[in-house]
Amino acid sequence: MNVHLLLLIVYSVALVAIGLWIARLVKGADDFFVAGRSLAAPLIFSTVLASNIGAGTTVGAAGVAFRDGVSAWWWNGAAAMGTFVLALWVGPRIWRIATTYNLFTAGDYLELRYGPSVRGVIAALIWLGTLSILAAQLLAGAAVLSVVAGVPHLTGVVASASVMMVYFVAGGLLSSAWVNAVQLLVLMTGFVIAIPIVFMRIGGFAAFSAPELPANFTDFWYSAGPASGWTFVALLGPAFVISPGLIQKTYGAVSDRAVRIGIGAAALAQAVFSLAPTFLGMSARVVSPDITNMNLVLPTVLMEQLPVAVGALGLAAIFSAEVSTCDAILFMLSTSLSKDLYKRFVVPEATDAQVLKVARLAAVAGGVGGVILALRLPTVVEALRIFYSLLSVSLFVPVIGGLYTRRAGTGHALIAIAAGVGTLLFVQFTTGGRGWGWWDPTLLGLIAAASAFLIAMGIRPRRQQ
Repeated sequence: MNVHLLLLIVYSVALVAIGLWIARLVKGADDFFVAGRSLAAPLIFSTVLASNIGAGTTVGAAGVAFRDGVSAWWWNGAAAMGTFVLALWVGPRIWRIATTYNLFTAGDYLELRYGPSVRGVIAALIWLGTLSILAAQLLAGAAVLSVVAGVPHLTGVVASASVMMVYFVAGGLLSSAWVNAVQLLVLMTGFVIAIPIVFMRIGGFAAFSAPELPANFTDFWYSAGPASGWTFVALLGPAFVISPGLIQKTYGAVSDRAVRIGIGAAALAQAVFSLAPTFLGMSARVVSPDITNMNLVLPTVLMEQLPVAVGALGLAAIFSAEVSTCDAILFMLSTSLSKDLYKRFVVPEATDAQVLKVARLAAVAGGVGGVILALRLPTVVEALRIFYSLLSVSLFVPVIGGLYTRRAGTGHALIAIAAGVGTLLFVQFTTGGRGWGWWDPTLLGLIAAASAFLIAMGIRPRRQQ
């Protein structure tokens, strides 16, 4: 067994042990779903940042940087922009509502604002879309194990899923928050040590101006359309404002001040961190230009260009990113099924213990579904596009509209969701996902949802209740 694989195994066992130890403190649904609303700013910071830095922001962004160059910064940059909006405007306002009405999920808020039908529709869409982002994380974990030890794809996917399922199913948000703090420390340490070494190995920034590299490689504003350059702002930015996983972590804060400071600091840290996978992906293009699988770009450069001990730490950092985002995804899956569907529509009289049991079973089911989908999707970027697009066009307008206007009702929200999802699917299938010029399917879906929402309010204002 090589050193890299041994370290990953030891690290995975440590994560599971920490999660199970914290899980002893979980006494009921309140602890599982919102950590007893006890998270101070430092834990909010670490759990949000660790959730945001996942397969897409490491493996995916490095793969885009390998292909496009420095403009790959916009992947993480767009996520940081959306998180900043959540920190200053959306998060504190929705935290106050959640605390006042004892809300546990994003679906609780949607029902409070629009009624049960909107809650049910969004819960179903979240389940469909969220499995794709879980699959993306598992693809990244499998890529690490493949590069490190030649682990077969199926085995790597199953092993990655097993680690995060065990500690999340046991302790929910409370376990995740503390495990994420450890993961974040490993993640940042690994990248901080790796970057200077790789920088010296490639010969400094001059290497990025080599004539064999694309002309756009150092163009920060370059974009080739959807899933490239600054167009990531439309694809990713709105999703990080209204992601159910991030909103539910916001619910767990001890105060609205903790929301502003913790999530705001996470947004700033992600904007700075975004330079790391971009640099490493560009470096891989310099030293290993023959890589054909974008999922393998980041693991390959860490494995081949670093001393064994440092490379192992860097690979553990990627694995940390993948696992920490997986538990946030399971959080969305388990809460949407147990609270938004089971408790609300199937067994309204369900006890606290029954809801908690269903949440844990839903997390296991979600993990299995993610494994199946990961075996079908080709790359991390493709898997993530499905999730972020669906999340943005279905949730962004109802959540933001519900916070800032009292005129919108159930019909307005449903019209917005139908217009957004319908437009997204139409453009996606008629253009093969390319859109028309700079008008990509997600952006057009957002415009359609907002337009339908505003027109519907103008035609038929909400009845006074």
